[in-house]
Amino acid sequence: MSIKRLFVSAASAAVLATVGVAGARAEVDHITVAEQYGVSYLPLMIMQQEKLIQKAAAAEGVKNLKVTWVKFAGGGVMNEALLSDSLQFASGGVGPLVILWAKTRDNYHVKGVSAINSMPLLLNTNNPKVHSIKDFTSKDKIALPGVKVSIQAVTLEMAAAKAFGFAHYAKLDPLTVTMSHPDAMAAMASGGVDAHFGSPPFQELELKMKGVHTVLNSFDVLGGPATFNLIWARQSFYKKNPKVYKAFVTALDESIAKINKNKTWAAKQYLKFTHDKRDSLADIVDILNNPQIKFTTTPLHVMKYVRFLNKIGTIHADPKSWKDLFFPNVHNLPGS
Repeated sequence: MSIKRLFVSAASAAVLATVGVAGARAEVDHITVAEQYGVSYLPLMIMQQEKLIQKAAAAEGVKNLKVTWVKFAGGGVMNEALLSDSLQFASGGVGPLVILWAKTRDNYHVKGVSAINSMPLLLNTNNPKVHSIKDFTSKDKIALPGVKVSIQAVTLEMAAAKAFGFAHYAKLDPLTVTMSHPDAMAAMASGGVDAHFGSPPFQELELKMKGVHTVLNSFDVLGGPATFNLIWARQSFYKKNPKVYKAFVTALDESIAKINKNKTWAAKQYLKFTHDKRDSLADIVDILNNPQIKFTTTPLHVMKYVRFLNKIGTIHADPKSWKDLFFPNVHNLPGS
């Protein structure tokens, strides 16, 4: 073999070896996961407390995976973090996922990883003159996690479309203000706002306040049980890190199974994690035992949000199935 051919062969071998090393190192060793406030995020809390992702990753051969948890009050900033790759798993309501999925179909290809739960969202008010959304006036302020984009905001628009006619779906938007659920509950108690479209346990706590009553239940708008929260990620992460992705899904399944097996244990974990001093163990157990509240990975009524957002022009996409918005790991579930 000539010196030239020997050099080329050696160089080729080096390249192949480098590719092999790169392939072996393809899986990340650190991920960042987003969580938000409330009982609805209990599966993520348990995953964090019991290090379920790390355990599942180790079983997949990814040793010493580091998991960082960050808390957000709404979907907008979270989605920016996901697109900048400083966040690998986002969590939130259906609205932020659907909007981001539609916007990234030609570049980042963001899709849903799994649902977390199905639970009703309550629009509460302390205004005695308001008995339905038709009674709100320009003097009212409705707090929710994200104006126009949060699942509460989209559900309110859907309700307005039914109440006032589709052309007036945005009639109540000028009354809405962005607040985290804890801040909104405090603002309603102090008079800063007089309505809050919230989530458990804040909506239940509000109903214990003098003069507070429910104006709207999201299940009435959707026509039945519907997904509240989901997890989503970028397609590049899904493809490049199959073991870590699988570990996350495995950990989520395990966490939800633990909650459904023992609600009292799960309630104790929630109080321990959140340092919640306002709710008793009995309060959280009652919430978890509410037959309308379920922890499940099956996406429900997601397409109703998709079709509404498409109809009002928020998104310019019309998928044939809910499966178009999710990665294959949930395609075998009876979603809608």
